[in-house]
Amino acid sequence: MAASYLLPCSALVAVLVLLFSVGMAEGAIREYQFDVQMTNVTRLCSSKSIVTVNGQFPGPTVFAREGDLVVVRVVNHVPYNMSIHWHGIRQLRSGWADGPAYITQCPIQSGQSYVYKFAITGQRGTLWWHAHISWLRATVYGPIVILPKPGVPYPFPAPDKEVPIAFTINGLPGPLYNCSAKDTFKLKVQPGKTYMLRIINAALNDELFFSIAGHRLTVVDVDAVYIKPITVETILITPGQTTNVLLTTKPSYPGATYYMLAAPYSTARPGTFDNTTVAGILEYKDPASPSPAAFNKNLPVLRPTLPQINDTSFVANYTGRLRSLATAEYPADVPREVDRRFLFTVGLGTHPCAVNGTCQGPTNDTRFAASVNNVSFVLPTTALLQAHFTGRSNGVYSPNFPAAPLVPFNYTGTPPNNTNVANGTKLVVLPYGASVELVMQGTSILGAESHPLHLHGFNFFVVGQGFGNFDPVKDPANYNLVDPVERNTVGVPAAGWVAIRFRADNPGVWFMHCHLEVHVSWGLKMAWLVLDGDRPNEKLLPPPSDLPKC
Repeated sequence: MAASYLLPCSALVAVLVLLFSVGMAEGAIREYQFDVQMTNVTRLCSSKSIVTVNGQFPGPTVFAREGDLVVVRVVNHVPYNMSIHWHGIRQLRSGWADGPAYITQCPIQSGQSYVYKFAITGQRGTLWWHAHISWLRATVYGPIVILPKPGVPYPFPAPDKEVPIAFTINGLPGPLYNCSAKDTFKLKVQPGKTYMLRIINAALNDELFFSIAGHRLTVVDVDAVYIKPITVETILITPGQTTNVLLTTKPSYPGATYYMLAAPYSTARPGTFDNTTVAGILEYKDPASPSPAAFNKNLPVLRPTLPQINDTSFVANYTGRLRSLATAEYPADVPREVDRRFLFTVGLGTHPCAVNGTCQGPTNDTRFAASVNNVSFVLPTTALLQAHFTGRSNGVYSPNFPAAPLVPFNYTGTPPNNTNVANGTKLVVLPYGASVELVMQGTSILGAESHPLHLHGFNFFVVGQGFGNFDPVKDPANYNLVDPVERNTVGVPAAGWVAIRFRADNPGVWFMHCHLEVHVSWGLKMAWLVLDGDRPNEKLLPPPSDLPKC
């Protein structure tokens, strides 16, 4: 089911969160009820019935502190299968709660329920949750706000208020779209205050530039990991990523209001994305008004200047500035030595059309197909984690995903004559504790595009990136092994490469996929199988009794 016809594709989610609204004890149990139901929503001149959680769009915010146990009972009241992914949560030994359909669980069928249980271990910041089956992520998503443990301060000046922001700025397209002036998110502020914006890119397709006219943003956290603060006018955020920024308002009433805009970054072919701009408005309280909450509606609205849609140099410069804190309290524990190395090519190839059929691909007898190392992933009908845990993997998956392209070619130059890709359900098998280096190489077979890759179950360090073909002799000499940024989602540069490192310290089956490709049953995705370690605390926990059945 596709519900995205209601919304512009270029957008960000926001929910006002006061600092004092989340009083929590350390190590508490945070319980939530998610009722998946149909809800009527009117946007962009049209009313539709969409799938929501608790009738909210975006869905409810999950609040927790580092060290808490989160328990979410999901009840499926709609006629579609459902699963929920807690994007960026490490899920240490609790892979059964990760959520991707047919990877760690079978979907929750209509009329059924499932209780997700997971601990928040070593994480604080902003993450998000979303449906992880079919196209339901278009409307089923919401923020996860993880506060530090009680008494532990932020490693930056404490904000006066916090505001999570994401796709369509809280489901509201803004005044630049038809019939949408009333559907505009307004951030109401006072002079001389600091606000932390928890920004989530919940877009289906677009990497986004985000800026607020007349104000600079200090980035302090990405993907729920603190970074060395950087101050910018515009941020870049890809689908699946989160970014916390500090916004300091002007010291006195400015006599103006300000657009907050998000618009796409894309190097794709024209017509394959929505090149529109979502808008919210930053409003200052009017001190001249007798009303304590008055905001002047007749002020000029100033607009920021965003980078051009294909400004790759801006993107490379921005992402290159992100660095981990790398302090004693928040170290950058990047693996210095590597046990396993992989080179994955990512991009588009082709599949033949069905017999006697025509396709809208590069030719009339082919269709586009995304792949990793020339393998277009096929979802099984049995969940991979269940097949592994029960020892019944035969016929479900094969543990022979290629560590490098079987047929090397000029990845960012002249494409090969044969652009067809293979289908398969293949996994990489890793021993517990192995240190891994993965280079993801973009290709230009059918056009060079940026691809946001998300790895479930792990954070990773972005140790290097560049344009052109990765050089295994020269490029590692320039790796940052001191304070590389730590993430769970990274953009592979258009016609370029990115190198990441992580430790396989979480047993289970873990999905890795392009966050533009999550909805379909095949494509730019694969899975890692991390085996149990030798000690009890290195082993996957058994499945819960209410695990959905296929």
